[in-house]
Amino acid sequence: MPEFGIELLDVRIKRINYIEEVREKVYDRMISERRRIAEKFRSEGQGRRAEIDGERQKEFQRITSEAYRKAQRIKGEADAEATRIYANSFGRDPEFYSFIQTLESYRNTMNTNTTLILNTDSEYLQYLKNIRK
Repeated sequence: MPEFGIELLDVRIKRINYIEEVREKVYDRMISERRRIAEKFRSEGQGRRAEIDGERQKEFQRITSEAYRKAQRIKGEADAEATRIYANSFGRDPEFYSFIQTLESYRNTMNTNTTLILNTDSEYLQYLKNIRK
């Protein structure tokens, strides 16, 4: 525009009007691009979720195993202590130890619905025979 004494440095277009058919294709491409990006984020999120879930299961297994190991150790120590106590009591009074073991046997084998038919010479009844009414 030198004839007017103006030098044109820049032209900016504010808006382009496409024909309807082109505009729809542009919008469709924009929508598909946004969907592709969203699917990428979803995919990455699902991968991270699987990773976290795997770590959680591994940690759960470790904790469960450790708890089981500790429980078994405690049970073993308790059984050893019980055996030591039984051995001491047997050494002091073998008859009392035999009595306790027989009572334990009665408790483990009989309940309110149990019916036993035994010979009167059965050693299983040794303490029950001596009960006086």
